[in-house]
Amino acid sequence: MHELSLINDLLRKIDSVVKANGGKRAVAVEVWLGALSHLSRDRFADYFEEFSRGTVAEGAWLDIHVSDDNADPNAQQILLRNLEVEIEESRVE
Repeated sequence: MHELSLINDLLRKIDSVVKANGGKRAVAVEVWLGALSHLSRDRFADYFEEFSRGTVAEGAWLDIHVSDDNADPNAQQILLRNLEVEIEESRVE
């Protein structure tokens, strides 16, 4: 399914950004759903909840924007717009 590969790609991006920033987990995720991504807001939220279990994105708050522009060059994509990361506390002894 096209939608599941898009969500898996998104989760890989989130994981990469969290780790690159020394983060512990994603706290909030802002995404843009292309008009031709075949995902509604509710369906995306359900898939995200299911497939993010056990990842750095599990339990993250979602801010979902849905496009209705079929002509947009990213109309078939899910774009990560913003990500709030919880940084791991460093221990100083």
